[in-house]
Amino acid sequence: MHITYLFDPLCGWCYGASPVLEKIASTDGVDLELVTVGLFAGEGARPIDANFSAYAWSNDQRISRLTGQTFSEDYRSRVLADHTRLFDSGPATLALAAVAATAPARELEALKEIQLARYVEGRDTTDPGVLAEVLGRLGLSEAAQRLRAPDEALVELYRRRIGEGREKMRRFGVAGVPALLVGDGEDQRLVPASALFSDDDGLLASLRAA
Repeated sequence: MHITYLFDPLCGWCYGASPVLEKIASTDGVDLELVTVGLFAGEGARPIDANFSAYAWSNDQRISRLTGQTFSEDYRSRVLADHTRLFDSGPATLALAAVAATAPARELEALKEIQLARYVEGRDTTDPGVLAEVLGRLGLSEAAQRLRAPDEALVELYRRRIGEGREKMRRFGVAGVPALLVGDGEDQRLVPASALFSDDDGLLASLRAA
């Protein structure tokens, strides 16, 4: 079963879905493809002001209650309270492109570590230096090196991956992420996002029925 996961690395709901996503990835017979959509990259980036911080924290608490995922006080005080930074997923998306180019089998692992760095450790994952350190501690030294000095090929891969993700969103009428597609090519079908926040049996049933 081929499953495509549409996501943005700065999406709190995508972080909330990460334990379920790991279970999907470890299920026998499942081929999981990660597709970044750049929802908060480029023109989707926005300032982190007091109103945005309050909204984000409120939403994060809702996600935590539903999924059990941790949004720490370090994240609240160091990331959301820093109004000098943009809410911009471009750097994290570029970091994942670097992993895809050098160690594609470890992209899900890298995504999880980037999410933990932000939401648990309270580190600024809009900073390429922080992201390079995160990749480095995973032993992804080649990806970290390419992130520190992006070449034309990496930037092109970044743009292509976002373009493909946004095209899938348009094709299936997806307004936000996370989102799951099941199948290949013209046979792909959209699975309701609620399936990512259901119990394991309900999720697998939704995937098989799609």
